[in-house]
Amino acid sequence: MFNVRDRKTGRLFDSWGYLGPKRRKLLEESWAGLFRRDILPGLPVETLSSRFHDSFGRPTKEIYTTMGALIFQQMFDLTDNETVDQLAFNLKWHYALDLPEESDGAKYLCPRTLWTMRKAVSETKMDEVLFADVTGQLAKVFSVAPECQRLDSVHITSNMRRLGRIGIFVRVITRFLVNFRRGRVDLFSSLEPSFSERYLTKKGQGVFAMVKPSESAKTLELVGGDLFLLVRRFADNPAVVEMTSYKLMRRVLSEQCDVDSEAGTVSLKPPREISSDSLQNPSDPDAGYSAHKGQGYQAQIMETFSPAPPDDSEGTKVEGESKPGLRLITYVAVEPAHKSDAHALVPAIDDTKKRGLAPTEVLADSPYGSDDNVVAATVRGVAVISPLQGPKMDRAITLADFSLSSREEILRCPQGASPIKKAQRGKSGHVIFAADACIRCPLRPRCPVRPGKGGYWLRFNDKALRIARRRAHEKSPAFPARYRFRAGIEGTFSALDRRTGVKQLRVRGLEAVRYCVMLKALGLNILRAAVVRTRENGRNPALASKISRVVGEILTFVRHLFTRVMEMTDHLVWQSGGPAPMFLRAA
Repeated sequence: MFNVRDRKTGRLFDSWGYLGPKRRKLLEESWAGLFRRDILPGLPVETLSSRFHDSFGRPTKEIYTTMGALIFQQMFDLTDNETVDQLAFNLKWHYALDLPEESDGAKYLCPRTLWTMRKAVSETKMDEVLFADVTGQLAKVFSVAPECQRLDSVHITSNMRRLGRIGIFVRVITRFLVNFRRGRVDLFSSLEPSFSERYLTKKGQGVFAMVKPSESAKTLELVGGDLFLLVRRFADNPAVVEMTSYKLMRRVLSEQCDVDSEAGTVSLKPPREISSDSLQNPSDPDAGYSAHKGQGYQAQIMETFSPAPPDDSEGTKVEGESKPGLRLITYVAVEPAHKSDAHALVPAIDDTKKRGLAPTEVLADSPYGSDDNVVAATVRGVAVISPLQGPKMDRAITLADFSLSSREEILRCPQGASPIKKAQRGKSGHVIFAADACIRCPLRPRCPVRPGKGGYWLRFNDKALRIARRRAHEKSPAFPARYRFRAGIEGTFSALDRRTGVKQLRVRGLEAVRYCVMLKALGLNILRAAVVRTRENGRNPALASKISRVVGEILTFVRHLFTRVMEMTDHLVWQSGGPAPMFLRAA
């Protein structure tokens, strides 16, 4: 049964008055007060209701409490046992989840409940819903301006061991033999005893763990041959072929080896021919490999930022400029490490646009700034500020050195000569310069023009013109003055790692990694929002004190009114023959 308590209707009486004004103020100004006021009532807990029966089965733990505990666990990088302790005894957690009552039912979750609910959230992709809804609520509460954003990726390592080629071969073979021995004893007994001696005994595993560098090639041939024999031997057995461990063996064989089916031989591929999306560890088949960062996953993260207000001639900030506010992570996507950053820009723009947080300007590294991405972003009304990839050709003259008009037409060459003829056909075109001007030009050895009919020709297309304009813009002072704000996202990655432990996770598999990264990014948004709220209150302490005093007076009036109503009710009952009022009984 789905057990949920109404958190959108406030309490008639303040259940936290016993804390005292100073401790209450500390709670209100912390992340706990922010979560209780602005986030807890809007948690999308109804998403999980479809997994539980309306009237059958044991009631779940209160869903708002469970959901908050899952968020706090990732926000503070806690184990299951640490999460249970914090929910049971941490006053900030109690205040954030509005749990004033002292009972095990309200403040205790067993580790199995955490595991079950975490699995349900990750399977239904509710972690993505949580991130989107809470981020949207924070953007609304803090009036976040999403126009300026920056995008980059951070490498993430799951809870798996880094294996070499020998380790991968041995692991997949051992895993298959263990499962094969459990499920198909009759077929397992038909295997040669050497397989059990090499892969199912400590002595055999120890041999593979202590391979000398000079013997690694020979050992690879041995394990590669064993892998090929096992895959070929059971290829015609439908029951064995459907085993997950057999599929992993077949995957490793196709990724790491060249198989000659006719001759029945197998040879190892050179390392440079192995794809980056090959299996890195049988315990985490979703992980990829990046030559730059290694095995694991990566998270594409986009966040808002506030450019520094311009300075006037005396070096002071111009009055009326907006002050930096909440830096909000607006987009998170998790993928294997081998994925290229080039494909991440357009999905990030589309996703934030659906949620009303679309940018008008994105700062990103050069892999995101391909011409195709820039064109696609421009169609969506987003300007991409990113350096171009490729070597900087300082000596060679490129199309960027020619004078271009606003209509992408070539007006003059670097020496000031104008073309004598222009032609445009579709997306391609050319211009012709006079031969006598180009022959005497001192820059001709470095110039892209080539001799042709009627003069010297310069051929180009729309893409070349766009790239030329971007290269010219990169050389201007405006580009580094704007692009320098991209480096700020490295501080976000550092904060995610220091505060939530995002770079080294305790889980394996793309689904579990995505769940952790989503909630950790959400947790950092909450912590940042609490800091901004505290800073805002500090800017106007008189207003904050006045609001607190008015709220206190209202609560006092409500309590006094309620007491008077109860006394009048008791008096009327006494007059009608009922028991005496409370104040007379006390006397």
